[in-house]
Amino acid sequence: MEKEKVYISNVEDIKKERNDSDSSYEEQGLPATKSVAEKKLFRKINYTFVPFVTFILFNQFLDKSILSTAGALTLFEDTHIDRTQFSWLGSIFYLGFLVMQPINNYLLQRLPTSKYVGTVLVLWGASLACTALAKNFSQLAGLRFLLGFFEAITYPSMFLLVSSIYRRSEQVIFFGIMFMSNGVASMVGNLVSYGIAYMPTVGDITPWKWAMIIFGCATTLTGITYFLFLPDTPYSRWFRLTEEEEKIVEERVRDNAVVRSFEVNYGHIWESLRESRLYCYSFIALFINLQNGALTTFGTIIITDLGFSSKNAILLNIPFGAVLIILDLIFINISKRKSEIIYVAIAACVVSMIGIILLAAIPSGGIKLMGLYLTSGCNPAYLLLQTSISSNVSGYTKKIFYTSSSLVFYTIGNFIGPLMLVTKEAPRYTSGLGAYIGANVLCIILFGYVRYTYVRRNKERNLDPKVDTVALPDELEDITDIENRYFVYRT
Repeated sequence: MEKEKVYISNVEDIKKERNDSDSSYEEQGLPATKSVAEKKLFRKINYTFVPFVTFILFNQFLDKSILSTAGALTLFEDTHIDRTQFSWLGSIFYLGFLVMQPINNYLLQRLPTSKYVGTVLVLWGASLACTALAKNFSQLAGLRFLLGFFEAITYPSMFLLVSSIYRRSEQVIFFGIMFMSNGVASMVGNLVSYGIAYMPTVGDITPWKWAMIIFGCATTLTGITYFLFLPDTPYSRWFRLTEEEEKIVEERVRDNAVVRSFEVNYGHIWESLRESRLYCYSFIALFINLQNGALTTFGTIIITDLGFSSKNAILLNIPFGAVLIILDLIFINISKRKSEIIYVAIAACVVSMIGIILLAAIPSGGIKLMGLYLTSGCNPAYLLLQTSISSNVSGYTKKIFYTSSSLVFYTIGNFIGPLMLVTKEAPRYTSGLGAYIGANVLCIILFGYVRYTYVRRNKERNLDPKVDTVALPDELEDITDIENRYFVYRT
């Protein structure tokens, strides 16, 4: 006879179940949540996995934003481009990013993640290094397209691994670590670029070309490491799990509601398309990233427009990364302590909007520069968006579909954003900055609506959003949050 499948909706229910019955957690072969053994396992996973997830995000941000540094050096003179074409170089990267998304969506479900990510890293490093060979706009555009095409695998693959390996309550911290890598990359990249700016020209290899070659070769070497050593499942041999730890991992996998499947479940996709939150998440990703794409590309140039030299502008871009890390830490800590995701994301949007208002309203000086730094509030807003998706969407195909959809709109936002900074409006860019302010307002409204739907669903199910769902069937099943009536939505 088939055993009855049991689902326990939260930690309090688990404790009650353990006290009321001899059929305890341990008798099912599962340790208690937050046990000493699990804490030890948690540390082991972190030491093994976190360096991989942080370094690939570090590489991704560093490699795509090196264009901003090149623009402050001799890129314009060496390749005979103007500012309008420079805007297009920022956007074309995201065109490649967009084209790759459906392909990536398919390959992520079909291929071992470590081999897939490692191979693509080698290709993107090669495309970045080859940018040093570009002589004109067409060649630059083609190589930027390829760079975006290959970098497109980064966020979906890492989001999927984090949501597979960590409990839902843990994920906000690790999404935060991922996005703080952007801040570290901004600081390290600008510091290294400042040094590279003083490198001598050898033949026709000017400093910006040295930057492309050095960072590209480093990424290629990184790809080889990921191909060989990236842990890509909760049971990876690189975690060196004991028999007891494998049982803990099994319970953690049940909690995070991600069951690996190599088959596309079209029912999950159809269910997603009928949910209003899919479109809310997607448009939030678009609106948040309008300013991100523009300011990543134009950040150093905006600083030079304030009257600073090219080399000093590179140095003054370093605090942007520091502010980004500080804001990430603040909002992650608040989200974790208050068990709130969406309200904290709204607060991050407000900070970002204040920064854009300062950029638009102040003609020059230190306050305008501070406004540029505060626009990095879009970074924690976006990481909390992805945390909300990861925590509130279950079903393997459904989770991939939600993540990929948000990344398609992330790409569209980053593609459109640089084109909204019209050359003739430099250095104020009034209309573009005004549009970014409006986009933040729309993000706040959409976040509020999504939270309202989650509160309503939890009330209908009579579940507490402050406590994680712990689903404990006899066998792990690839079911969605709609199909599992004990699934708690985290607000």
